[in-house]
Amino acid sequence: VQLQASGGGLVQAGGSLRLSCVVSGRTLQMYSLGWFRQAPGKEREFVATTFRSAGTTFYGDSVKGRFTISRDSAKNTVYLQMNSLKPEDTAVYFCAGGSTLIASTVRRGSAYEHWGQGTQVTVSS
Repeated sequence: VQLQASGGGLVQAGGSLRLSCVVSGRTLQMYSLGWFRQAPGKEREFVATTFRSAGTTFYGDSVKGRFTISRDSAKNTVYLQMNSLKPEDTAVYFCAGGSTLIASTVRRGSAYEHWGQGTQVTVSS
């Protein structure tokens, strides 16, 4: 399975961006899909995940209420809508897929088997 992330760019603080991650090789329903991010000199951080069944979603504390994850099975794509962006949201954003995720593991990068290449998001102040 391959994951292709896109949609990053440069935006002013308070603005919005929507990231996309296209999944190929397997149907979207086989995977729970999430987003992580990594800023220079910092550890990878969990952003959001949507379970493959029932649409259950999880968010990191720093993005809750501002970011929304969604999935379009017809397009085999998962989205991350990012609103009210802040300079501290600047990072490379990665999409990831996991087939065995449970609620207690969604925030662990090691729980995901497949990763996309990352897309840069830069928020200027």
